[in-house]
Amino acid sequence: MPQVLEFRLPDLGEGLTEAEIVRWLVEVGDVVAIDQPVVEVETAKAMVEVPCPYGGVVTARFGEEGAELPVGAPLLTVAVGTDAGAEAVVSAAGPGGGAGSGVGTGSGSGAAEASGNVLVGYGTGAPVARRRRVRPQTTAAPVAARVTDSAAEATAVAAVVSVTVPDVAQGPVAVVSPLVRKLARQHDLDLRQLAGSGPDGLILRADVESAIRALAEGPAAAIPAPVPSVVSVPEPGPVSEATAGTAAERIPLRGVRGAVADKLARSRREIPDATCWVDADATELMAARAAMNSAGGPAAGPKVSVLALLARICTAALARFPELNSTVDLEAREIVRLPEVHLGFAAQTERGLVVPVVRDAQVRNAESIGAEITRLTEAARTGKLTPAELTGGTFTLNNYGVFGVDGSTPIINHPEAAMLGVGRIVPKPWVHEGELAVRQVVQLSLTFDHRVCDGGTAGGFLRYVADCVEQPAVLLRTL
Repeated sequence: MPQVLEFRLPDLGEGLTEAEIVRWLVEVGDVVAIDQPVVEVETAKAMVEVPCPYGGVVTARFGEEGAELPVGAPLLTVAVGTDAGAEAVVSAAGPGGGAGSGVGTGSGSGAAEASGNVLVGYGTGAPVARRRRVRPQTTAAPVAARVTDSAAEATAVAAVVSVTVPDVAQGPVAVVSPLVRKLARQHDLDLRQLAGSGPDGLILRADVESAIRALAEGPAAAIPAPVPSVVSVPEPGPVSEATAGTAAERIPLRGVRGAVADKLARSRREIPDATCWVDADATELMAARAAMNSAGGPAAGPKVSVLALLARICTAALARFPELNSTVDLEAREIVRLPEVHLGFAAQTERGLVVPVVRDAQVRNAESIGAEITRLTEAARTGKLTPAELTGGTFTLNNYGVFGVDGSTPIINHPEAAMLGVGRIVPKPWVHEGELAVRQVVQLSLTFDHRVCDGGTAGGFLRYVADCVEQPAVLLRTL
C-alpha cells in the first residue's frame, strides 16, 4: 500500500514568510527522485528552486503559477513506498473523490524515502535522476490511483488498484491536467482525436486551444457555444477621449518589487537622511584603469572595471570614516559600528532592482572585488542569487551612471547608514592646472544617516573618495 506524503513550502531563511510560484518543474503523475527540484519560486530576496525531500509519484500540486503561498503551506503530495516505475497512473474520481487519512506531513514515517533536507541548497549530494512521466499501457497492470490537482481534494491516499485497460480507442487519454480536460469538455472536444505535443504525446493546454481555434475557423455549425464570462464594470466617471474604453492597470506589489517598496518606505520613515555631492575629474582614474588592463596582456586575467575601482576606493574611505559603516539599534538607542565591510551594489534585472553583497570587501583588492561583482551580477541576471547573497550589506555603492544620468539623491538601503551614488563619466569643460580643458567628469553623491554622523564626517568621506578618483595615487598610501 503506497503512502502519500505532503511536502510543504519550507522556510527559505532570512525571515521570509511567503513565496510566489513562478514555474512548476514537475507535473502530476511524474516520478521524482529525492531532492529533485520540483518548483521554482520567487521570494522577496531571490528566485530559487525548491527540492522535494521524497522520492515517488507526484499525486497533487497546490497553487497555480503566479500564486503566493505562505511558508508551511502544502506544495505537493508524493506517493512513496511503491515501485517508482509503476506501469500507469490514473486519475482519482474527480473533485470530491478519494478522501482519506493517510497523508504524511513530511516527517515521521516515510523516512526511508525522504532525505529530510527540505531547505534549499541542502541536498543529499546524490545525482538527481531524470524525471519521467508514467504513461498508461495497453495491457492489464497494477496502477496507483492519483489524487486530483484540486487543493481542496488533494488529501486522499493513493491506493493500488487493478485495472484492465481497454483498447486504445476507449482507453485513457494522454492528459494529466484537469484544466485541459475541463477546457475540452466546455468546447465538446474529443481528446482522443488530438495529437499531443508534449513529452510522450502528452496533450497540453496549447493543443486544446489550437483545436478550439480550428473549430472556430470552420463552418458555423461546428462552432461551440460561447462560454459566458463575468466582466467587472468600473464605476462611471469622467474620462478623456484618449482614455475612453481603457481601464487602469493594477500591478501587485509583491516578490522583489514588493520587498523593494517596503524597504524604501521604511528607510524614508525611520532614517533622517541627508545628501551631499561633488563633481570630480575622473580622467586620471580612467587612465590608471587603462594602464592596469593593458599591463601583462591577455595573460593578466579579467579586466578591472570602473565599478571595482570605485568599490576599492569606498573600502579605503570606510577605513578612515568607520561611522558610515554602521547601523542604528533603535531599541537600545545605540549606534553599532560594524567591523567588516559587506559592500552591496545596485543591479538592475528583469525582476527589478536587487542589491547583491560582496562579503568582506575590506580584505579584497580591486581585482578580487571585480571578480565577485561579475559573478554576482551574472547570478542576478539569471535569477540564481541566494537570499544570503542579497542580505547583510553594511554599505551600498549605486552606479546609476549606466542609465545615462549625471546625479541622484539615493535612498539608503535600510538598515545601512549610507550609500554612495555615481553618475555617468562624460567629457566636460574643466579647469585643469589653470587651463580650460576637456576632462572626464563624474558626479558623486553621498546620502547618509544623520544620526550616525554629522556633515563634517560625511563631507570628509566624500572628499576622500573624490580625491582618490582625481588622483588614484592617493589610494596607494592605504594599500
